[in-house]
Amino acid sequence: MPDSPEKIFSDINATRPILEQIANKWSVLILCVLCTEPSRFNAIKRRLDPITHKALTEALRRLERNGLIHRRVITSSPVAVEYSITPLGRTLQHPFTALVAWSTAHGSRLAEAQKEYDERVIPV
Repeated sequence: MPDSPEKIFSDINATRPILEQIANKWSVLILCVLCTEPSRFNAIKRRLDPITHKALTEALRRLERNGLIHRRVITSSPVAVEYSITPLGRTLQHPFTALVAWSTAHGSRLAEAQKEYDERVIPV
Protein backbone atom coordinates (compact mmCIF):
# COMPACT_ATOMS: atom_id res chain seq x y z
CA MET A 1 0.00 0.00 0.00
CA PRO A 2 1.48 3.40 -0.93
CA ASP A 3 2.31 5.89 1.76
CA SER A 4 -0.42 8.36 2.62
CA PRO A 5 0.02 12.02 1.61
CA GLU A 6 0.27 12.88 5.32
CA LYS A 7 3.22 10.52 5.74
CA ILE A 8 4.91 11.67 2.53
CA PHE A 9 4.55 15.36 3.43
CA SER A 10 5.35 14.97 7.15
CA ASP A 11 9.02 15.80 6.68
CA ILE A 12 8.74 18.00 3.62
CA ASN A 13 11.76 20.10 4.60
CA ALA A 14 14.00 17.08 4.15
CA THR A 15 13.12 17.05 0.44
CA ARG A 16 13.88 20.73 -0.14
CA PRO A 17 17.57 20.32 -1.11
CA ILE A 18 16.68 17.57 -3.58
CA LEU A 19 13.76 19.45 -5.09
CA GLU A 20 15.94 22.53 -5.51
CA GLN A 21 18.25 20.44 -7.70
CA ILE A 22 15.65 18.77 -9.92
CA ALA A 23 12.49 20.85 -9.92
CA ASN A 24 13.50 24.18 -11.41
CA LYS A 25 11.87 25.03 -14.73
CA TRP A 26 14.84 24.31 -16.94
CA SER A 27 15.75 21.02 -15.28
CA VAL A 28 12.24 19.66 -15.72
CA LEU A 29 12.14 20.70 -19.37
CA ILE A 30 15.65 19.43 -20.15
CA LEU A 31 14.85 16.05 -18.63
CA CYS A 32 11.62 15.88 -20.63
CA VAL A 33 13.59 16.56 -23.83
CA LEU A 34 16.22 13.94 -22.99
CA CYS A 35 13.60 11.32 -22.07
CA THR A 36 12.64 11.20 -25.74
CA GLU A 37 16.17 10.86 -27.17
CA PRO A 38 19.80 11.79 -26.57
CA SER A 39 20.48 15.30 -27.84
CA ARG A 40 23.32 17.66 -28.52
CA PHE A 41 23.60 21.01 -26.76
CA ASN A 42 22.29 23.11 -29.65
CA ALA A 43 19.36 20.76 -30.27
CA ILE A 44 18.33 21.10 -26.61
CA LYS A 45 18.77 24.87 -26.84
CA ARG A 46 16.53 25.06 -29.92
CA ARG A 47 13.82 22.95 -28.25
CA LEU A 48 13.87 25.13 -25.13
CA ASP A 49 14.08 28.53 -26.78
CA PRO A 50 14.39 31.16 -25.16
CA ILE A 51 16.79 29.48 -22.72
CA THR A 52 20.14 31.25 -22.68
CA HIS A 53 23.45 29.52 -23.36
CA LYS A 54 24.52 30.21 -19.77
CA ALA A 55 21.30 28.89 -18.20
CA LEU A 56 21.42 25.72 -20.30
CA THR A 57 25.08 25.12 -19.49
CA GLU A 58 24.47 25.56 -15.75
CA ALA A 59 21.40 23.32 -15.77
CA LEU A 60 23.17 20.57 -17.73
CA ARG A 61 26.13 20.65 -15.35
CA ARG A 62 23.80 20.46 -12.33
CA LEU A 63 21.88 17.54 -13.83
CA GLU A 64 25.10 15.71 -14.70
CA ARG A 65 26.51 16.31 -11.21
CA ASN A 66 23.34 14.86 -9.71
CA GLY A 67 23.56 11.73 -11.86
CA LEU A 68 20.42 12.48 -13.87
CA ILE A 69 22.07 12.90 -17.28
CA HIS A 70 25.21 11.63 -18.95
CA ARG A 71 27.53 13.81 -21.04
CA ARG A 72 29.38 12.12 -23.90
CA VAL A 73 32.06 13.83 -25.97
CA ILE A 74 31.91 12.76 -29.61
CA THR A 75 35.31 12.90 -31.27
CA SER A 76 34.45 14.33 -34.62
CA SER A 77 35.36 17.47 -36.45
CA PRO A 78 34.26 19.68 -34.84
CA VAL A 79 34.02 17.96 -31.46
CA ALA A 80 30.42 17.52 -30.31
CA VAL A 81 28.79 16.77 -26.98
CA GLU A 82 25.69 14.63 -26.59
CA TYR A 83 23.54 14.42 -23.49
CA SER A 84 21.39 11.46 -22.53
CA ILE A 85 19.21 10.52 -19.61
CA THR A 86 20.58 8.08 -17.00
CA PRO A 87 18.54 5.32 -15.38
CA LEU A 88 18.17 7.56 -12.31
CA GLY A 89 16.98 10.44 -14.49
CA ARG A 90 14.54 8.10 -16.25
CA THR A 91 12.78 7.53 -12.91
CA LEU A 92 11.59 11.15 -13.16
CA GLN A 93 9.96 10.64 -16.56
CA HIS A 94 6.52 9.71 -15.23
CA PRO A 95 6.18 12.52 -12.67
CA PHE A 96 7.58 15.12 -15.07
CA THR A 97 5.34 13.92 -17.91
CA ALA A 98 2.39 14.26 -15.54
CA LEU A 99 3.54 17.76 -14.55
CA VAL A 100 3.88 18.88 -18.17
CA ALA A 101 0.46 17.37 -19.02
CA TRP A 102 -1.07 19.15 -16.02
CA SER A 103 0.51 22.42 -17.13
CA THR A 104 -0.92 22.02 -20.62
CA ALA A 105 -4.37 21.12 -19.31
CA HIS A 106 -4.59 23.80 -16.61
CA GLY A 107 -2.31 26.63 -17.78
CA SER A 108 -5.20 28.73 -19.01
CA ARG A 109 -6.92 28.42 -15.63
CA LEU A 110 -3.79 29.73 -13.92
CA ALA A 111 -3.68 32.66 -16.33
CA GLU A 112 -7.34 33.41 -15.56
CA ALA A 113 -6.70 33.24 -11.81
CA GLN A 114 -3.71 35.57 -12.14
CA LYS A 115 -5.77 38.05 -14.11
CA GLU A 116 -8.60 37.97 -11.56
CA TYR A 117 -6.13 38.41 -8.71
CA ASP A 118 -4.36 41.31 -10.41
CA GLU A 119 -7.66 43.07 -11.10
CA ARG A 120 -8.69 42.60 -7.48
CA VAL A 121 -5.40 43.40 -5.75
CA ILE A 122 -3.47 45.71 -8.04
CA PRO A 123 -5.24 49.04 -8.41
CA VAL A 124 -5.50 50.36 -11.93
